Amino acid sequence: MSLYSKRGVSAQKEEVHEATKNLDKGLYPKAFCKIYPDVLCGDDAWVNVMHADGAGTKSILAYLYWKETGDASVWKGIAQDAIVMNLDDLLCVGIYDQLLFSSTIDRNKNIIPAEVLEAIITGSQEFFEKMKNFGVNITYMGGETADVGDVVRTIAVNGTMTARWPKSKLITNEKIKAGDVIVGLAGSGQSNYEEEYNSGIASNGLTSARHDMLHKTYGARFNESYDTSLDETVVYIGPHRMTDEVTIDNMQLTIGKLLLSPTRTFAPVMKELLEKHFDSIHGLIHCSGGGQTKCLKYVPENVRIIKDNLFAPPVIFRLIQQASGSDDREMYQVFNMGTRLEIYTNEKDADAIIDVAKSFGIAAQVIGRVEAGDRKELVINMGPGKLVY
Repeated sequence: MSLYSKRGVSAQKEEVHEATKNLDKGLYPKAFCKIYPDVLCGDDAWVNVMHADGAGTKSILAYLYWKETGDASVWKGIAQDAIVMNLDDLLCVGIYDQLLFSSTIDRNKNIIPAEVLEAIITGSQEFFEKMKNFGVNITYMGGETADVGDVVRTIAVNGTMTARWPKSKLITNEKIKAGDVIVGLAGSGQSNYEEEYNSGIASNGLTSARHDMLHKTYGARFNESYDTSLDETVVYIGPHRMTDEVTIDNMQLTIGKLLLSPTRTFAPVMKELLEKHFDSIHGLIHCSGGGQTKCLKYVPENVRIIKDNLFAPPVIFRLIQQASGSDDREMYQVFNMGTRLEIYTNEKDADAIIDVAKSFGIAAQVIGRVEAGDRKELVINMGPGKLVY
């Protein structure tokens, strides 16, 4: 059993998929989000989408960093995480404008004071204002903030995003075919709409990252930060403290800030691509839960996905692997490993897509291709080694 499983989490969410297997799959079963008819207005040419997600256990990292440093600004990043995990999933079905967002914050009031709530709510509004400058309009509809200390040990920050969208402008992944290439967009670096370096960690795999990276003393000092029913052999077993420094590209960054880099949104990039290169886009995959294996849930049954030119894993993933001792197979199915968004397209159109991403300061390259196959399969070729899923 992997360390990830021993900590009570699953990269593939097998039990969730089993519980929901009999639910309606929506109009387009291979689409990245569930898409329904236009229930709101009854127009056959339009659809409705509602998506729920959140920052996950990354909020616990923010809690530890805030307790250790007193820096409440990290909670603004958690607000962005909760929003982007919704927004960038919706981007993957072609939706990039006129969105509604409702937040859900559950906290233990005795541990999480009002200043934290204020930072999260302010951070949400600041993110929406920034996106508006790029023509991505998100209306903040309020939400629910509940004091539920008997349920939540610290704080959980989640949200729901809703949109009504024309069918003619949807990306449903049904056009993915043999002969396509895959353009990957990097999650790390610093885009021209980010204020600081982004490690690329996003909001998946943080249970593993937190326990594998951080020192045992965090469990002793903050037992509210983990499930005390876990075997102590998998709780905070790493070598690092939040304030340990790492040098990246001549910058001194702390372990805490690397782990808490806000999830990068690709909304400004995707708005331009979806408006100007819509017909070139055959499919979109957000490499969130499931990491580089996420594509297996959404591509056609009779294809082999070859990824043989992925970005070199950013420093944060190398540090996590060193601390955890995890093999490549587990790392690539838990973390995005540096490639956050996949665009399936014609080979002739790849350069134009890459140029748009680079105009926003985001690294992009052809990371692989789609081949015909007898069964659905993913091959990650990393030089001397090869991973098959």
